[in-house]
Amino acid sequence: MIDINRKKIAGYQSKMFSIKLLQWFDLYGRKDLPWQESSSAYTVWISEVMLQQTQVSTVIPYYKRFMISFPDLESLANASEDKVLHYWSGLGYYARARNLHKTAKLVASNFEGIFPNTLEALESLPGIGRSTAGAICAIAYQKTAPILDGNVKRVLARHEAVGGWTGTSKTLKALWSIAENYTPKERVADYTQAIMDLGATVCTRTKPRCCQCPVKLDCKSFHRGNPECYPEKKPVKKIPSRSSFFLIITNLTGSFLLQKRQTKDLWGGLWAFPQCDDEKEIPIVCDQMNRSAKSWSILPVKRHTFSHYHLDYSPVMVESSSKNELLDRKDTLWYNPNMPLEIGMPKPIVDLLRQIK
Repeated sequence: MIDINRKKIAGYQSKMFSIKLLQWFDLYGRKDLPWQESSSAYTVWISEVMLQQTQVSTVIPYYKRFMISFPDLESLANASEDKVLHYWSGLGYYARARNLHKTAKLVASNFEGIFPNTLEALESLPGIGRSTAGAICAIAYQKTAPILDGNVKRVLARHEAVGGWTGTSKTLKALWSIAENYTPKERVADYTQAIMDLGATVCTRTKPRCCQCPVKLDCKSFHRGNPECYPEKKPVKKIPSRSSFFLIITNLTGSFLLQKRQTKDLWGGLWAFPQCDDEKEIPIVCDQMNRSAKSWSILPVKRHTFSHYHLDYSPVMVESSSKNELLDRKDTLWYNPNMPLEIGMPKPIVDLLRQIK
């Protein structure tokens, strides 16, 4: 009997959680985000992938430009990888863009151009994890499926006072169980947007606005007075540094030599300046890239920080006596900033080109 009563109480609490959250969403939720203009599986997918580890304010202009160039799955599937990466340049985590392209091709060829509507089928596609699959099912197909992006993890960890860093399997398992329990069968699309909105605008990482929270009365961390203690922060590790040289080879027409990175390398699939890790290798790489490059000067070191290390790179200005001749290499091209190509370039390379220009 006690277990039955506990289940009833838990069921009532989860139902009240979604009711209060939806009431708040109707009044205060965001309803003018560009990807909310359509609830198709395609738009949900693109926006969810872009929003992974990236803030809404950063994503909005990229999303708009991306959708102008690739308004539907067919246009994305038929595009070149270079063009896809070009419109992704600056968002970082470029494997996301490569996986978007792969998935578009797979859906076009294996699913007749229609996104599958089951979690299992969606998770079989490149770059679509459990949370993204849940968002597609919930928002596009109105199917009850939980999500667990960064904002939702924070909301649920605080509401239920779940300890531990969300990157551990134990904490993640607990949060998924809570997410499943709280996800309603009615208005699941609105609920999904609502809980993301709550985390983004009220239950923020620092200085949460608890007084505005619609579910604070049942929030365990609120009653304990320590919501910012949840979830626990990722264990701090010293970020290592790596050093490298970017060879900025210019020709007589004012163009720059770029090399396409292999998929397995840093900035895989993107076009960047030829690179070497040792100053002694500069003449060797210059000879491999452009045999008419004879003199160079090393500029002050710059730093670009990735999630797992710092890259300290020295731009090397290399003069070439050639015009637009290239060695017999398919992975190089001359890039003229005055006549830009639709190719993907990492942000440090784009910034260097602007500074030099």
